[in-house]
Amino acid sequence: MSTSFTTADHFRLGLFSSNCSGGLAVTTIPERWSGSWEDNLRLAKVADATGIDFMLPIARWIGYGGATNFHEGVLEPIPWATAILANTERLNAFATVHTAFNHPVVTAKQLSTIDQIAPGRIGVNVVAGWNQPEYVALGADLPQDHDSRYAMAQEWIDVVTTLWSRDGRYDLKGRFWDLVGVESMPKPADRALPILNAGSSSQGKEYAARNADFVFTIVPGPEEGAAVVEELTANSAALGRKAGVLTPTHVVCRPTRAEAEEYLHYYAEENADWEAVDNLMRLQGLHAQSFSQDLLENFRSRFAAGHGTCPLIGSPDDVADEIERFAKSGFGGITMAFVDYVGELEYFAQEVMPRLEKKGLRSA
Repeated sequence: MSTSFTTADHFRLGLFSSNCSGGLAVTTIPERWSGSWEDNLRLAKVADATGIDFMLPIARWIGYGGATNFHEGVLEPIPWATAILANTERLNAFATVHTAFNHPVVTAKQLSTIDQIAPGRIGVNVVAGWNQPEYVALGADLPQDHDSRYAMAQEWIDVVTTLWSRDGRYDLKGRFWDLVGVESMPKPADRALPILNAGSSSQGKEYAARNADFVFTIVPGPEEGAAVVEELTANSAALGRKAGVLTPTHVVCRPTRAEAEEYLHYYAEENADWEAVDNLMRLQGLHAQSFSQDLLENFRSRFAAGHGTCPLIGSPDDVADEIERFAKSGFGGITMAFVDYVGELEYFAQEVMPRLEKKGLRSA
């Protein structure tokens, strides 16, 4: 990924989950995000032109049910990222991979190939696994203990980074993969690619500290997130590393706060797909540790509005002020999701980004 991304002195802005039908909004409104390639291409070109730093996809194989079968249609992240980067000039993209489903030798070569197409603009988002129905659908076993999931994820990343950095043919024997006479060319130009990981459980935080260049974690808000940033950066520093911290948000920005709150109520209260919301929350509670039990119980509406991410709701001044609070809490950036990614990003770029420039968070 480009040096400007990994070493940027500005607050990073990314787009999350645009490759999925609905994005992050679990809503039944007819104008909800399609997740189609045509819409993703339009979005990528707007993002490239307006200075958005990166796009981050979700990897999904089955939907969450309900009236909309939320996330029924999902563009697979590796070909998605390839096409996004081939059609843009400066935008960065991560490819999201699941260590249980994406073979490390194949994935290492796929990502190296993308780096040939768009040098320095591809990274990898590593997921250790949590969604049990997808494991059943794919005929795989989901270890019920986090230790086994992260042991597999550690071996996965060790194989991939070895393939990126080591020349010749060799054997790699481990608990999960027994590779005999393996080799891998081409390699990334820098013989490494930036790694993103969402670590919230104790095992996840340890894994992220050891491996990730950026830790992607959900927090209730910027002030509550300050302690999380301190913990995660201290964990990586203890290993002689320096990991940045990003957090996901969903944005409703309108000329006035009242208009933003009215639209939020329209799509996330009056027209929420509550069955899909409850299915999503049940799976998060049973099979993931990304959210505390209190968050799961108290933020049902937040799940409808944006998959449990932090809301940025209000006027351009309100949204810019909230982003500034994230920066002051130590975050290196945020991802954003919109109901209409293209139209709302254009408004965000026009109204919010100049305010972020005046705050010193972005360069003109």
